[in-house]
Amino acid sequence: MAGAGPGDPELLTLKTLRWLRQADVVIVDRLVSREALQEYTREDVLIVPVGKQCSDTASTPQSAINDLLLQYASQGKLVVRLKGGDVSIFSNVLDELKTLTEHQIDYEIVPGVTAALGAAAYAGIPLTARGYSTAVRMLTHYKSTLLDESYLRDLARTDDTLVFYMSSGNLDQLVEKLLQHGIAADKWIAVIEQATTPQQNVHHYPIHTYLENAAGSSYASPTLIIIGKVAALHASFGWLPNSNSREHYFTPLSVAGADLYNNKKSPIC
Repeated sequence: MAGAGPGDPELLTLKTLRWLRQADVVIVDRLVSREALQEYTREDVLIVPVGKQCSDTASTPQSAINDLLLQYASQGKLVVRLKGGDVSIFSNVLDELKTLTEHQIDYEIVPGVTAALGAAAYAGIPLTARGYSTAVRMLTHYKSTLLDESYLRDLARTDDTLVFYMSSGNLDQLVEKLLQHGIAADKWIAVIEQATTPQQNVHHYPIHTYLENAAGSSYASPTLIIIGKVAALHASFGWLPNSNSREHYFTPLSVAGADLYNNKKSPIC
């Protein structure tokens, strides 16, 4: 199992690259660069897309992914399970590890650059800048029941940098809750679309003005949200210009074709 990083193919680790070059089969998430797969895998590799996208009905069930791991590993093939970002941050790695250990299949876990680190770096936001924050919390708010009122109150009052994955669909509600619980006026919000890719866009506001300026906005997937004093630093240190593009770097499941990776073999599962 290996992390592919948040998008830019040059953010793959050398170890992930080595395994990709040896792999017989790559079982790959949607949020992985097609360029990396085309460039760094063998011509005869079998690439098996197992994309997931929120509640999209085309998403591959986790049970099917587990079965694919067993199917190809039991054939003696070298299988790379390639995940976007890092292997263990907001992924279903535990289900897959349980499947492998239950069937006594050897595995290795190769970490990757998680989206929080990639997005922050490419937006010029040092997550624990001295005098701004001494801690980072990685969270998700893809449904409102995940965070109760007491925890939201704590998030509003902390000086930790807050990084939200998979939360753009409920962003207005999240901001409303933080405002209700008294989040300070010196906190900013940065919404980073398709981080580290040629389609990256960063939208940033003082958090108290977000709803006035951006309520109801729709963002391209994937989108990462950074909230805290450090988010204001994008204005000074952002080095990658916005693409101002609405094109998708990662093919949405609803429009994915059968030949996602050009000359690579790629059945749709």
